Amino acid sequence: MLEGKISDGVHRLAMRVYYEDTDFSGYVYHANYLKFCERARSDLIRLIGFDQNALAEGDSKTFFVIRKMNCDFLKPARFDDVITVESRAGEIGGARFEVLQKVMRGDEVLFTADVTAVLIDGRGRPKRIPQEMATKFTAS
Repeated sequence: MLEGKISDGVHRLAMRVYYEDTDFSGYVYHANYLKFCERARSDLIRLIGFDQNALAEGDSKTFFVIRKMNCDFLKPARFDDVITVESRAGEIGGARFEVLQKVMRGDEVLFTADVTAVLIDGRGRPKRIPQEMATKFTAS
C-alpha cells in the first residue's frame, strides 16, 4: 500500500534508501530522516481520513505546522536499505498534537523523533483541533 498501513495504533511506512538520500560517506544525510518522518506523518493524516489540500482551501483554511522536534540519531541507514517509519499518536490538546516516530531497519531503531505539530488558521494563529480529528488521530 502506497501510504503504509495502520495496525495496533502504529502507522508503518516502508521505503528504500536511494543514493540521493545519502551523503559522501554512503550513509543517509541527517536532514533526510526529517523528510522520511514528514512523509509518514502526511500519510498517517491521509489514512485517518483528512485531506490536507482540502483543509487548506476555502474560508476556514487550516494547516499543520511543526512547533518542536526532539530527534535522536542512533545508527546510520545506508544506500539500498529498506527502512520503516513507525508513527504513533502522543498527547493531543488544544491546537497541538504529538507524533512519536521511529525509523527502523528491521528490528533496529536508527532514529527517533518526538514531534509536536500545531493546527493554525490562514492568519497563522493556533486553532483548536476539531474533536472528530482528535478522535480519529488517537483511534489510529
